[in-house]
Amino acid sequence: MAQNRVEAVERALTILEVFDTDRENFTLAELAQHTGFYKSTLLRLLASLARFGYVQREEDGRWQLGPTPARLARRHPPSRRLADRIQPVLDWLATSSGETAALLETSAGRVQCKLVALPDTSLRHNLTPGSHWTMANADPALSLPGGIMLCRALPGESDAAGLWLALSGPAGRLEAAAGETWLEAALARLTTRKLDDPAPLENKDREAAP
Repeated sequence: MAQNRVEAVERALTILEVFDTDRENFTLAELAQHTGFYKSTLLRLLASLARFGYVQREEDGRWQLGPTPARLARRHPPSRRLADRIQPVLDWLATSSGETAALLETSAGRVQCKLVALPDTSLRHNLTPGSHWTMANADPALSLPGGIMLCRALPGESDAAGLWLALSGPAGRLEAAAGETWLEAALARLTTRKLDDPAPLENKDREAAP
C-alpha cells in the first residue's frame, strides 16, 4: 500500500496531530521538534494549511488551529443539530450584552470551545471554535489577563451533559453581576424554546433587555 501514500498530505496531517493537546499554540521551533520536520518544510506545509483555514498564524508568530477543523466538525449530524439549537441564542447574547458568547464542552478535565458569537466591537475576547484549555477545579472558565469569563451549565438534559454557556470580555466593562444576569436570560431562552427545537428566535426574543 506504500504506493498509495501521498507524503505531503501525511506530513500536513502530522502537523495537525500536534495540536491535539491542551496547548493552544506552538512556535515554529516547537512544531519542528514535535514533527521532526525542517523549519523550511514546515513553513511550506503551514502556508498550505493556512490557505485552507486549518491553521492560522498569530501576531507573535505562533501557530494555532484555524476555523476549518471546527467548521467541518459541525457538519457531523450531532454537532450540526447542536449549532442549530444554540447558535441563535449565542448570537442574541453577544449582540445584546456586547460581549463574547460561547458554548463550551467539558470532558476529562479539558474544556473545548464548540460555538462562538462575537460582539461588534474591536475590544473583545476573540475566542474561536476549537480553542481548548485545562479545566480548573469544577469551573470551565478560562483565565483571561485583564478579562473575565463567566460560565453557567446548561440544563441537565442527557444530550447536554458537560455543556456550558460562557460570556467573556474586558474586566473593566463586563461586571460579574451583569454577566450572570445575561447568562440567566440566555438559559431562559434555551429553556423556553427547548434544546431540541432548531427553529430560529422570533423577533421578540431578540430584544436587548435580559
